[in-house]
Amino acid sequence: MNNRHLLFALHQLPGIGWKTIQRLVSRFETLDDMRTLEPREWTQFGFTPGRAGQMSSALRELSERTLEDWLARYEREGIRWLTVWDADYPALLKETADPPWIIYGKGDFSLSGRLCIALVGTRTPTVYGKLTAERLGESLANAGVCVVSGMARGIDSLSHEGALRGKGGTIAVLGCGLDTVYPPENKALFHRVAEQGLLLSEYPLGTLPRAGLFPQRNRIIAGLSVGVVVVEAALQSGSLITANLALDYSRDVFAIPGPIHSAKSQGTLKLIKDGAKMVTSPDDIMEEYASRIASEHSAYIKDTKETLGIMAEDERKIYELLESGPKTIDQLLGQSQFNFGHLHAVLINLLMMRRIVELPGSAYTIP
Repeated sequence: MNNRHLLFALHQLPGIGWKTIQRLVSRFETLDDMRTLEPREWTQFGFTPGRAGQMSSALRELSERTLEDWLARYEREGIRWLTVWDADYPALLKETADPPWIIYGKGDFSLSGRLCIALVGTRTPTVYGKLTAERLGESLANAGVCVVSGMARGIDSLSHEGALRGKGGTIAVLGCGLDTVYPPENKALFHRVAEQGLLLSEYPLGTLPRAGLFPQRNRIIAGLSVGVVVVEAALQSGSLITANLALDYSRDVFAIPGPIHSAKSQGTLKLIKDGAKMVTSPDDIMEEYASRIASEHSAYIKDTKETLGIMAEDERKIYELLESGPKTIDQLLGQSQFNFGHLHAVLINLLMMRRIVELPGSAYTIP
């Protein structure tokens, strides 16, 4: 067996983590040599005596037939796997400090070579967060960007939904094996991403979701992307882990401002105070990567209106109020009868769609 197949085989065995593989790869130029290790030698890799004996037996007894059976299962599931040694392993991900030794994918692997931007945020978004994630995902995808997220409830799922309506594609990085739909209510989204985008995981088939796997998943989201956008997040949100990882990887970090009284905006507001780029329009993101946008999408940089679609009912109501002339936010509150949070969400979406512009003194007008 060659190193690539032995790495795959190691990955199928329970209890083999990233650091164990690192130690084995560092010690053995040819991984086949590890199959001769005695149980007591396996204890040097952090295994208990009982588990060391199991590892020794499993690798000594590993046969070509067993390997073929494992490989056949992945093929039946339509899953492709890449090792960190493969030429078509995602280049940006390989640059990180701890890239997955193996990634498993179902769908269009070429998306990982596109300009990828991650959208992340709370699992329990406000109406404002929901609208923003979906619209931003769609706008970025229509500009040719591949939207990366983690298919969690809330902002992640909405970002994927928006991107699927665009044409740039989307990658969902899972915290479990590709044979598990999590959360269960995302079953339809799971299959749509597999058909129109890419499902990705570093975990072998049969791996069930558990809390400790999701922070590890976040490093892949950050590693695949040139930038991470935090859409809506509280101060303790796990999406801030992804933003911090992006900084560690020298990637760009963006944040969308929200109402100062909303707990769900405190994480993004802090990021902005700490130096993240504030986003009030997709152009705030796209201008950072203008030279990498494909020529067929260059018109987006000049005028995003062509990719915006139809305004929602509440957006049209505010737009029509502004047709008579500029108005302050207080005037809009009184005339629309919206509450502040909802009005703020509608205004942000109209700004992102470039249907309106903000004037000094918290006033708005049609350009």
